[in-house]
Amino acid sequence: MQAPLKDSLRTELSALVTPGPRMADEWACVASVMLAIVLAHAMGAGMVSWAAFSAFVLLKSDVSETLLRGVMRIAGTALGSGLALAVVPYAARSLPLSMIAAALVGAVGLYGMLTARRAYAWLLFGLTFEMILLDKIDRPDLDTIGFAQTRLLEVIAGTIACTIVSLTAGALAGKRWWADRKPAPARMRWQPHAARHAAQAGLAIAVLPLLHALFDLPELPQAAVTIMAVMIVPVAGIGASGFVPVSRRLLHRALGCMAGGALALAVLLLAQGSAPVLIAGTCIGIVIGRHIENGLPRVTYLGLQFTLAVLVVLVPDSYADARIGPAIQRLVSVFVGMAVLEPVLLTWHFLAPGRKAPAQTPDAGNTE
Repeated sequence: MQAPLKDSLRTELSALVTPGPRMADEWACVASVMLAIVLAHAMGAGMVSWAAFSAFVLLKSDVSETLLRGVMRIAGTALGSGLALAVVPYAARSLPLSMIAAALVGAVGLYGMLTARRAYAWLLFGLTFEMILLDKIDRPDLDTIGFAQTRLLEVIAGTIACTIVSLTAGALAGKRWWADRKPAPARMRWQPHAARHAAQAGLAIAVLPLLHALFDLPELPQAAVTIMAVMIVPVAGIGASGFVPVSRRLLHRALGCMAGGALALAVLLLAQGSAPVLIAGTCIGIVIGRHIENGLPRVTYLGLQFTLAVLVVLVPDSYADARIGPAIQRLVSVFVGMAVLEPVLLTWHFLAPGRKAPAQTPDAGNTE
C-alpha cells in the first residue's frame, strides 16, 4: 500500500474517533434517522426506510439549507405523486404510453435537477413519478393513491426529523438558522449538453417497461432511481459526453451497496432478531458512511450508497422482518440500471462530434 494512501487512511480513522465538527455531524445524522424512524411509525408510513433515507440525505450543516431541501423534497414528491395519479392509471395499461411517460418525465426531472434553481424539487418530482409508474406496471393491483400517500408521509417524517435535529444542533452551536442563508443559485439559460444528457437518461428509463414486458425483470423502480441518480453530474463536467463521470458514479454506487450490504449482513447474523443490536448496527453504519462522505471527496457518492444500503436492510418496517434481501435487490437494481444506461452513453460517447474527456469534477451533492 502506498505511503500517501496509508497516511490518508490513518488520518480518516483518527478523525472517526476525534471529537469535533465531523463527529458532531455524523451523530446528528444518527439522531435524525432515529427520529425519522419513530415519526414514520407514528404516522403509519408504509416504508420506514424511505423516511430514514430522507432524514439522512437532507441533513446539512447549514440549517437554512436543510430547511430549504426539506421543503423542496416534499414539494417535488407531492407534484410527482399528483402527476402519477393523473397519468399512471392510463399509461400503465399500454406499453407505448408507459415508455413515453417514463422517458418524458424522467428527462424533464433530470434536466430540472441539472439546471433549475429549485433543482432538488425537480429531482424528486421525476423520481416519485417513475417509482409509482414502474411499481404499478410490476404490480397491477397496486393501490396507486395509497402508495402516493405513504410516499409523501415518509418524506414528511424524514423532513420533520432532520429539521428538528438541524435546528437543535444550530441552537446548541449558537447559530441563528437564518443568519448564514446562502444566496439562491443563478437561473441557468438553455443548456444543450444538459438537455442531451437528460434525454439519454429518459431513453434508458423508457427501456425499463419494455424489459418488464419481455423478461419480467425485478427492481425496475429502483433501476430508474439508479439511472437518474448516477446521471446527476455538474453541467460543466458533462461536455460532449457524460460517459466517464456517470460510469464513475455507477461504480461507486455498486461498491457502496456491496460494502454497506456486507456490514448489514454481519449485523443481521450477529443480531439474530435482536432489535437493540440492529439499531446499534444502524448507528454504526450511518457514522461510517457519513464519515466517508465528509472526508474523502473523490468517493463521496460511495459513502452515501454505503449508508443507504445499511438503512434499507437494518431499518425494516418491523424489526422482526429484518433480512438481507432488500440490499441484494438494491444491488440488482444497480446492475439493471447499468445494463440499460451504459449502452446509451457508450454509443453517444463514440459517436459524439467533438468528443473529448471532461474535466475531473467532484461528485454532485447528496442524492438517492
